[in-house]
Amino acid sequence: MEPPGPAGAPGRPWDEAKAFYDNLAPKKKPKSPKPENAITIAVSSRALFRMEEEQKIYTEQGVEAYVKYQLDHENEPFLPGAAFPFVKALEAVNAQLRELYPDSEELFDIVLMTNNHAQVGVRLINSINHYDLFIERFCMTGGNSPIGYLKAYHTNLYLSSDAEKVSGAIEEGIAAATIFSPSRDLEVSEKQLRVAFDGDAVLFSDESEQIVKAHGLDMFFEHEKAHENKPLAQGPLKGFLEALGKLQKKFYSKGLRLECPIRTYLVTARSAASSGARALKTLRSWGLETDEALFLAGAPKGPLLRKIRPHIFFDDQMFHVEGAQEMGAVAAHVPYGVAQKHKRPAREERQSPNSK
Repeated sequence: MEPPGPAGAPGRPWDEAKAFYDNLAPKKKPKSPKPENAITIAVSSRALFRMEEEQKIYTEQGVEAYVKYQLDHENEPFLPGAAFPFVKALEAVNAQLRELYPDSEELFDIVLMTNNHAQVGVRLINSINHYDLFIERFCMTGGNSPIGYLKAYHTNLYLSSDAEKVSGAIEEGIAAATIFSPSRDLEVSEKQLRVAFDGDAVLFSDESEQIVKAHGLDMFFEHEKAHENKPLAQGPLKGFLEALGKLQKKFYSKGLRLECPIRTYLVTARSAASSGARALKTLRSWGLETDEALFLAGAPKGPLLRKIRPHIFFDDQMFHVEGAQEMGAVAAHVPYGVAQKHKRPAREERQSPNSK
């Protein structure tokens, strides 16, 4: 005869009863890794959450009205922002890593990096808890620039909606990008992190783009052919691809290459026949690879990105960022290289307490 179950569930098998009560108990959150062991992703409040209404209040009514609004609405969670699906995907990878390597601290560590005032912190914390995000580290600088803290946190990637802050991070040698929300919704994977990179001035230096700007495409093709076996210098996001590759190998070593929850893409305007070999040989010389390499020979990147459905796509040219947005992809601008020298001057705007 089956033993009686708990009150209110007569005859329930004990294993089901245990699972029932385990689900009622509060979940114990995992321990945060030490910054020096983790892959640290610093995300600004406006990258993680949508804060347009709050920004409008600050701009039109000033800081006191802004803070009051935040306090009055601190129990209302912010809506997810452009970086939200990316952060959720990072946490999904972490969950699998913890299962395979319970004692390892080689994990993604997400830091909320914002120049918001501390009074706004409660609403941010409430929003993070509402969406069950595992973000334990906050850096709230009360209106001062957070750039100086990025190195202290051993930051591997910094995402912000503030182009000026991102440029400052790039100048400090930190991988960084200005993230933009897509123009339409595009469903992304909840189980596999997908990251797409442009090549020149993102993974690689901008030396080849300098030749295109100065001498045209024909000279560029000749140069790439002549230097096919000479690796390109590294670009600002080479280190982030390297960090992703390091985590991928932890899955490969368990025989899970085909089931790896991280997938990387090279999406470049280069032509495969005339200039693709140098890009691939450069990655090989670094001991790196991408899972897929797409050479578009100048064709628009948006349609391919819609097919890939990346959580984030990095490019140094706003033309390609905007094309990705139009197709529903989350895109991030890397302000590095010769392409930035001809951009329009940034419009001067009043500094917001959450302008990160």
